[in-house]
Amino acid sequence: MTDTTARVRELNLYRQYFDLIAAGAKTIEVRVKYPHLADLTAGDVIRFRIKGTDETCEVKVKRVTEYPNFESLLDGEGPANVNPAAPRDQQLANIQTIYPPEKEALGALAIQIELLDHGPRHEPLRD
Repeated sequence: MTDTTARVRELNLYRQYFDLIAAGAKTIEVRVKYPHLADLTAGDVIRFRIKGTDETCEVKVKRVTEYPNFESLLDGEGPANVNPAAPRDQQLANIQTIYPPEKEALGALAIQIELLDHGPRHEPLRD
């Protein structure tokens, strides 16, 4: 018997990227291939949260593609899908500020997402 229940992951996100996702404008989320994300797959649900707040939005994972670095990820996915509000060079600089070279060396994940709800939600903070 196969369990078809989608796994829900909770990930923190900066306000500027959260707003783009909640508006449906950002369709590719960029992450480092940390061990806890290595088994992320299509069909999973990600609940993005602005750290320290109760604001969340949920997306469905459509596809996960691994790249050796952020530059090849932006080239492969198209910068407008990663952040439609910033040019490619600025995006690369921003991503590399968030993830230093030793993190980027783990590999870069392009997570194609689809918004499940319409706008951010407020949920009670858990202890």
